Parts: sequence; C-alpha cells; structure tokens
Amino acid sequence: MSATGAFTNFWSTVPQGPPDPILGVTDAFKKDKAPNKVNLGVGAYRDENGKPYVLESVLKAEDILHQKKLDKEYLPITGEAEFVKLASELAYGKNSKPIQEGRLAVAQSVSGTGALRIASGFLSAHYNGPKTVYLPDPTWGNHVPIFENVGIKVQRYRYFDKKTVGLDFIGMKEDIKLIAFALQILLHACAQNPTGIDPTQEQWKELSELLQAKKHLALFDMAYQGFASGDIIRDAYAPRYFVEQGHQIILCQSFAKNLGLYAERAGTFSMVVSSAEEKERVLSQVKRIIRPLYSSPPIHGAQLVATILGSPELYEQWLGEVKKMADRIIDMREKLYNLLVELKTPGEWGHIKSQIGMFSFTGISAEQVQALADHAHVYMTKDGRISMAGLNEHNIQYFAESLSKAVKGELQPKSSL
Repeated sequence: MSATGAFTNFWSTVPQGPPDPILGVTDAFKKDKAPNKVNLGVGAYRDENGKPYVLESVLKAEDILHQKKLDKEYLPITGEAEFVKLASELAYGKNSKPIQEGRLAVAQSVSGTGALRIASGFLSAHYNGPKTVYLPDPTWGNHVPIFENVGIKVQRYRYFDKKTVGLDFIGMKEDIKLIAFALQILLHACAQNPTGIDPTQEQWKELSELLQAKKHLALFDMAYQGFASGDIIRDAYAPRYFVEQGHQIILCQSFAKNLGLYAERAGTFSMVVSSAEEKERVLSQVKRIIRPLYSSPPIHGAQLVATILGSPELYEQWLGEVKKMADRIIDMREKLYNLLVELKTPGEWGHIKSQIGMFSFTGISAEQVQALADHAHVYMTKDGRISMAGLNEHNIQYFAESLSKAVKGELQPKSSL
C-alpha cells in the first residue's frame, strides 16, 4: 500500500471493448418486454415452439454414461481415443485413405472454435510460407480474431454477390488466382456462415483444381455436417473430395449444431499428412499448442458423441433427428419465401430457398434491420443475417409481414445503429 493508503490501480487504462455483434443482439432481445418479440440472431437450433432442443439420442447416451459410472480423470492432451476415432470417420469416411494409412493427425478440441485456435497456432508456428490466411467475404466474425491474435494476417477473397444475393464464384476464383504465393485458404465445408450459400459440387471440383495448381493449403471449417442438408455424406462432400484429390487439408470439426451439444464443446482438429512418421511429429507439436491453452479437453461431450457414433441403434436415431432438424429449417425457408411473395414484397426472394443451413442472408439493409427491431421487436445481426431455426409456425407470419413492411419502407428506424 502507498503512503496515502490507496492501492495502485493497475487497470485504469484498459479500454472498454466493443460488444459482441451476435451476443449483443441476444442482450437487446432479452431487455425487450414486448410479448411478440422474435430473436433471429442466435446460432442455435430451436424447436417448433422456439425452445432449446435436446436430442433423444443424446438423452439416451446420457443414461448409458450414468449407468457406467465412469471416472472424471484427465484425458490425454489429444483427447478421448474412441471419440477421436469415430469423429474422424464421420468427417472423412471410414475408408478414407489418410485414416486407413495412418496419415491423419487428429486431436480433440474445445468445439469448432478450439479447433480453429489449434489450427491458427500450428500455422503461425510451422507453416513454411507467408503468415497470411484468406477468408471469404463475409465469414463468421470469430475467424478474424482467431488468426489475428496469433500474428497471422487476414485477407479476404470475394464470396457473396450483393446483386444476386448468391455466390460470386467468378470473383472468388479471380481472387484466389491472384494470390501469388502458396497460402492458407479458409473454406466453409457446408452451410456457409453467415450467407447460407455453398458452392455446387462442380464448383468444388473447380476450386480443388485451382487450389492445387496454386499450391494453396485448404483449411476447412465444418460446423454443420448433417445439419445443412440432413445428409452427413452430402455435407462432407467438399473436404472428402479434396482429400481424394490429394490435398493435405486441415479440418476443424464441431458437434455443437448437429448434436445440439452447444455447451459441451466437443470437436476435433485434424490434418492430412504424408506418412505415419510425419503424423507423430505433427501431433507432438499440436500437443505443445494445446498444453498451455487448456492442458486437456473436456470429457463429457466427447463421451456422449462416442456413445452415439459407436452404437448402431443410437447412430441411426441420431441420423433421423439431424435430418428432422434440417428438414424443419428447409420447410421454414419454403414458407417464408411463399409468404414474402404473397405479401408482394419488393425484390426477388428465391435466395431464401436456395441458401442452406441455419442461416440466411436476407439482403436487407442495416437501416431496415434497425427498423425491424424498433417497430416489430424482431432482432437479427445488422448485416441482415437471420437464423432460420428461430422461425416457427407461431411467428413466421408475423416476421414475414414485418419484413415486408420494412422492405416497402413502411417501417423506419427510430435510432441509429
């Protein structure tokens, strides 16, 4: 203590950080007392009544684990072995050559975010080339700080076409062709966040050839396998095709969405390498990245996933449940499109149906987003992205009518963004 009796204030110069753009939407929604309020910002599945949904297969797996009375000892740095094995097979396919030949370096991660953090740490320390990653424009907001915080420079390639509210495939290819050096290119495996727009299988083939010709490293973020189309094989097409064509990809896998394990933080980080010997060297460095971050991963979510993927009965039940979730979202897309057309909403709204996965880029302006919050108590991110899972039979008519009014200019924002 100083002579005046006051403690030194070490943190007086710490600035106020900006609010999280997504969590801030949820905060505003919670403060709103209107009975008809709608939250379309949250990236989590909701059932037909707008409630959080726990899969029946997960509840059964919980019962099985409870009966086993397993201990809570630390996992190895790379995670629970059976979970890692089964998760890898789900992502790459059981007959994938890297798995069969022992050329897949894989570690359990703290969901998809943790997998991306391992990837950024490994690339920062060991990538033999410029420390730059190219991200689609737009992309998930957390991608940027994950890479920048380890000293990797972030650049963008064109992805979204505002005029068509679709994929700017020509611009995407042009930008990748212009990258002079072999660099890391981040790709969303399916259900691109935030646009909900994916390349076709033929376009993925073109991208594979282009990245191979330019010697770029493909880094896949796969957060929605099965959840996008309801088909786990279809949703894994891009990374599996790239591997078949000889790419040594990095894959970040999450079970938050497709198993509803948002809070369990179950995921994997994996790399396709050249040999079993190289795999061991790579894993030795992956362990060095994980150890000072969190030492070892959480066990419960991994055990739940392993129990479901390892049981033929639970696995089949889960496949049915994930298709049910995907189908409900697809149904909401169809109904929203039809309502907007019936309401004679200005513009072309076919992108609502052609986009895939949890999110849809509506194409509306930031002012229209604010007007919806001010007048209709409808909340979404300011870029016009909505979570289709937040729509249901009880609120879709109200949302469509409100959106139509905002686009027609009948609703104007009360406050600035």
